[in-house]
Amino acid sequence: MRPAMKAIDILKTEMKAVAEPSLDLVYKKQQDIPGSVQYTVFRYATQIELEADEMGMMVYEYNANKHDLSFLELKYCSIGQRYCGKKNCDDCRESNRECNDATQHVDVFKFHFNKSFLHQFAQSTATANRKDEVLAFTYTSSFIKLFPVCSRKRNVLENLFTHNYTGSLENIYLNAKIQELLLYSMECLVDEKEETFSCKFLAIDEEKEKIIKAREVLLQHIGDPITIKELSRKVAMNECYLKKGFKEVFGTTIFEFYQQQRMEHAKYLLYEKGLNVTDVSASLGYSSISHFSTAFKKHTGLKPCELLNAQK
Repeated sequence: MRPAMKAIDILKTEMKAVAEPSLDLVYKKQQDIPGSVQYTVFRYATQIELEADEMGMMVYEYNANKHDLSFLELKYCSIGQRYCGKKNCDDCRESNRECNDATQHVDVFKFHFNKSFLHQFAQSTATANRKDEVLAFTYTSSFIKLFPVCSRKRNVLENLFTHNYTGSLENIYLNAKIQELLLYSMECLVDEKEETFSCKFLAIDEEKEKIIKAREVLLQHIGDPITIKELSRKVAMNECYLKKGFKEVFGTTIFEFYQQQRMEHAKYLLYEKGLNVTDVSASLGYSSISHFSTAFKKHTGLKPCELLNAQK
């Protein structure tokens, strides 16, 4: 069954708690870091079972008439994290048990950067690329760009919740982390020459929607591997266009994205559900445990059994 909510839909609509009755606002923070960024964090709890889903969005707004109104926003949404409201929960401490009080959460982040702050990071030489043009606001077309949330971005977002700094030290810490997040997120941009050469078709909304649909199809086939040829048929797009468009929109190849999602799901099954390696390997469609273990180690740096032993 497809999840009722997806990260991409939340980012598109900037959904608030009142817009979705099944979501309960449990945490909210808004802060304006002097000379840096304005950001908001929302955490919603839901009783609906959802598939894990993470997505980022870059919103670049260029105003030719009023330059002070130009801005860059980074938005992130994470669906499927589970948290327990109890401070001292024995079940949460046991890696082989599942806490009955833990509920699924939806985390929504929004970071707003103004022109004067970002200008300091841009190159002013003739070698300036697309990233520099965006940072300096010399790129004259507004755009919205989607990208995946990699492990580096995810770690930074989690640190915004878990740090223990207060006062001026908190501002220093958050400023550093948000700049780190900006650095990783700028990687989703490519040079204009490359984009124009390979992905002109993405200017057509219907074609871009096919790329987004391809991502959803991949997530639906986590345990049932699908070939690129089958994927291209499902979204009615040429294989070559599909591969180029996917790399442009999400900043990664179809195979790399699919493998990352499978391994993240494997970690969830091992961590949260307490399944053994054999069951996880079978659920992800691997023909042998050794093939699964090799792929898992390549993604996490540990074999599944080593990960389980490290948790004990």
